Amino acid sequence: MIPEAKAQGIPTLKMPTAKGWVGDHTPTAAPGLKVNAFAKDLKHPRWIYVLPNDDVLVAEALGVPGGKPKTPFDFAIVSTMKRAKAVGESANRISLIRDGDRDGVGEIQDTFLGKLYHPFGMALLDGTFYVGNTDGVVAFPYSDGQTKITAAGKKLVDFKPGGHWTRNLLPSPDGTKIYAGVGSKTNIAENGMEEEGGRAAIHELDAKTGKIRVFASGLRNPVGMAWEPTSETLWTVVNERDGLGDEVPPDYLTSVRDGGFYGWPFCYWGQTVDDRVPQDEAMVARAIRPDYALGGHTASLGLCWMPAGTLPGFPDGMVIGQHGSWNRSNLSGYKVIFVPFENGAPSGPPRDILSGFLAPDEKVAFGRPVGVTIGPGKSLLVADDVGNVIWRVTAA
Repeated sequence: MIPEAKAQGIPTLKMPTAKGWVGDHTPTAAPGLKVNAFAKDLKHPRWIYVLPNDDVLVAEALGVPGGKPKTPFDFAIVSTMKRAKAVGESANRISLIRDGDRDGVGEIQDTFLGKLYHPFGMALLDGTFYVGNTDGVVAFPYSDGQTKITAAGKKLVDFKPGGHWTRNLLPSPDGTKIYAGVGSKTNIAENGMEEEGGRAAIHELDAKTGKIRVFASGLRNPVGMAWEPTSETLWTVVNERDGLGDEVPPDYLTSVRDGGFYGWPFCYWGQTVDDRVPQDEAMVARAIRPDYALGGHTASLGLCWMPAGTLPGFPDGMVIGQHGSWNRSNLSGYKVIFVPFENGAPSGPPRDILSGFLAPDEKVAFGRPVGVTIGPGKSLLVADDVGNVIWRVTAA
């Protein structure tokens, strides 16, 4: 049940102060699980990719700086984001972490690829390593076991920077296509749809020909993507719009249809119209209702498929890294959750895998989870861009 929207003249602004982890303090693992730091002292680790030899790559970046604040609320946002360590200098690199002795802690940590432009998504196909920079997709030659890329990259696709800056990449199961998520530039296209061309969409790139097309649209900020293996259906998590209240509309997990339209900016959760936006009745009529609500402003970013048996007590399902809210009266997210699947669809309520990133009084964030992926040795890896840690979750 989605509550009634209440448009806010001045949006709620509430974000905890970033503290980080001190000493032996770690997130809280669910019963039957344990967590340890796989890698520390990173610089805003956002996304994780595991190479075939089990080397772990970590994209370290912050968003592209915006223009100068123009209103008192703009100044408040910038001040709040600085306190939360959500803005600052971007490392703009991908680091390689190697756990050669298989003890669950990476003993080698070095720059794999530097001088990038706000990198995020990564993919490896047929000797080519792809990076999703905020301004496009770049391809680099790669050899198995390589610990550093020094060759120049070739830019395959241009994306417009600004606004939602992450550009995640996901290869198709057959390795012929790469899917790229591109979020909207603004909240509800308040500067006009001309600025939103090709945005709020998942793009499909043909790995051989380089041709690209919009696969699905109306997805305000689709970040994490994963394949449900039984049906080979693409799924994504989407961050919905702001300014309609604490729970309106919910962020969501959804399957993604080829040619599907999911409502942004005209409507949400199916055909629920956002009357702040100039309407297009034909587009509203096309809007597909998402599959699974995750709650308002959870900032669900990370997504991966976790097969049954990876962690004890967990069946097949999706793992979601929830970065956490900054724009509601009671904070949400700040945890890693699991959604069980049966017959290719969500089959029950979410369960916590990791919590404790947020202090009980909501004034301090020790960390904020982002990317999640299955790691070596029946483990789950979690990027924490406030704690500057990669966490490793395994059986207790």
